[in-house]
Amino acid sequence: AHINVGIFYILAVLSIETVGILMAGWGSNNKYALLGAVRSVAQIVSYEIPAGFALISVVMITQTLDLQEISRQQGILSAENIKFLGFMPIKEAGGILAWNIFRAPHLIIAFVIYFIASLAESNRAPFDIPEAESELVAGFHTEYTGFRFALVFLAEYSMMFLTSMVAVILFLGAWNTPLPNISALKLANWTTGNLWGIGWIFTKTLLLVLIQMWIRWTLPRFRVDQLMDLCWKVLTPLAFLCMLISGIWRLWLM
Repeated sequence: AHINVGIFYILAVLSIETVGILMAGWGSNNKYALLGAVRSVAQIVSYEIPAGFALISVVMITQTLDLQEISRQQGILSAENIKFLGFMPIKEAGGILAWNIFRAPHLIIAFVIYFIASLAESNRAPFDIPEAESELVAGFHTEYTGFRFALVFLAEYSMMFLTSMVAVILFLGAWNTPLPNISALKLANWTTGNLWGIGWIFTKTLLLVLIQMWIRWTLPRFRVDQLMDLCWKVLTPLAFLCMLISGIWRLWLM
């Protein structure tokens, strides 16, 4: 929807997940489920902080919370000038170099931080501590079977899809084409439109979901202390630094 609090609304919706998880674990009357729920809530609340700072970094560059306006600023339809890494005008060419991730060097770091935090918020490996089979059987959904068990997994994959789409909209050009205008080849003009936009945004989103699945089956699980150290000692300071750089970048270099 075309609302001026788009990102704020999405962050608010994502934070509600903790209530459902805590109720599911506590309502099971099972110590493993309760411990898994507490772990999950601690993990999600912790990783929302670097994720939020990473998203604010983009908001400070684009000067809007409106998802449609942020999307429009990453292609040939942008109302303001776009510069690759803050120096080379790229609006007329469009394409992949006009995406937010390439508008400033620190936004590449912000994207990586957000992607890692989104894995943790989705309880995906290597951050699936709440579902550690060797310790907690199956985590907060230990006592659930059938339809309720299916809903838990549906929520997990829906969370993956939602966080991936947010990353695409804010960092990876949203519905804008990755193909640039090169001389007489107006590839960006030819591949921009309603149907093209739907195809591009879903293709990018599904690609990020596939990367999350690939990571799940590639990397080993973190320990609880490693998980929290990564959040509070690495990602949060880096994300806060990215936010500060975004403010300086917007004031002095744009």
